[in-house]
Amino acid sequence: MNEAGDALSPRELRAWVAFLTAGHLMDHEIERQLKRDGGLSHAEFEVLVRLRSAEGNRLRMSDLAREVMVSKSRLTYQVTQLERAGLVKRTGCESDRRSVWAELTHDGAEALDKVRPGHRRVVREALIDVLTPAEIDLLGDALSRVAGRLRER
Repeated sequence: MNEAGDALSPRELRAWVAFLTAGHLMDHEIERQLKRDGGLSHAEFEVLVRLRSAEGNRLRMSDLAREVMVSKSRLTYQVTQLERAGLVKRTGCESDRRSVWAELTHDGAEALDKVRPGHRRVVREALIDVLTPAEIDLLGDALSRVAGRLRER
């Protein structure tokens, strides 16, 4: 294993470049499908998905920012766009006056339902169908370890 700061070996560089390239291409395909099917950005889709899976279809803005892994200011912008479109609404938190809830609206749930089949199709065609079941398990395990290390920082 290389010391920190050492150049990547050809094997390591190949893995890194493949990871970056696949990630960028996947993000581009997903973004294109979401825009086409529902006028949503990938970031907006992620917000809607997190709200849909939350208890009561709502989360505190600070919790939502952690879940979608963006800054609070970036999330505020995304939620403002979604709120203008009628897909999310913000309400004050009764128990903590400093907190604000973001809540999925009926229209937001419908928008999510509209784009989800296409999203699943893109993920399946571009990633899942390309890999064997063993590779899917390996990829899931490996990227979970990477994410775990980064969350510790």
